[in-house]
Amino acid sequence: MSGANKHPYHLVEASPWPAVGAAAAFTAAIGGVMFMHEVAHGVTVLAIGMALVLATMFMWWRDIIREAEYQGHHTPIVQIGMRYGMMLFIASEVMFFVAFFWAFFDRALFPMNGIWPPEGIETFNPFDLPLINTLVLLLSGCTVTWAHHALQHGNRRDFMNGLGITIILGALFTGLQAIEYSHAPFGFTDGIYPSVFYMATGFHGFHVLVGTCFLAVCWLRGRAGHFSADQHFGFEAAAWYWHFVDVVWLFLFAAVYWWGG
Repeated sequence: MSGANKHPYHLVEASPWPAVGAAAAFTAAIGGVMFMHEVAHGVTVLAIGMALVLATMFMWWRDIIREAEYQGHHTPIVQIGMRYGMMLFIASEVMFFVAFFWAFFDRALFPMNGIWPPEGIETFNPFDLPLINTLVLLLSGCTVTWAHHALQHGNRRDFMNGLGITIILGALFTGLQAIEYSHAPFGFTDGIYPSVFYMATGFHGFHVLVGTCFLAVCWLRGRAGHFSADQHFGFEAAAWYWHFVDVVWLFLFAAVYWWGG
């Protein structure tokens, strides 16, 4: 055909989701700040922002899945670009946590009045719920690797089982963290230690929630017959993201819960 593409690249059609996603993230950020400073309607603004973020994720993923599974746009060279894009995205996420760790170690190594944690702050026992959550995330890293290995060898049953267990473990981690927060002996505004603690562990918890949703989408796609041993970058990207979440938590556990406490 005269109008057919003569190159392996994908020229993306115009999409509203980047603009909608940016507006949703901005709304969620404003709501988060309002909630943290106990401003009226902060929870409502945060909920609206998060709902818009989730809706954007759903619609954008839907379009990308159509491009990959039904329209054949994800050629090998396109997949290379997506791999580099995911690597750069994870690298940018690393820098968020670098900022949190910088703030933590700056105060921990050079504390005011020479005391760390600050006087009056009762820290968590690292070998209680934090250790359980560490074991949960480490186990989830094993199960997602099991699922990836099974998919590479065409074993869809073990792929679905391993992925399903990983999703359950991710949800368990979120539940245990919620329980931990409910028993926290300090509030967000009680000083530098609580502020850095909640920002670092809470931001990580948000990443676990996003990663769990990412893996859940992959599970639904696997159930629909998507992915093959040779072409499954959608799941591979989710697995990379999950391993990133695992590694960050190990640093949080060692630095914030254990050494910093």
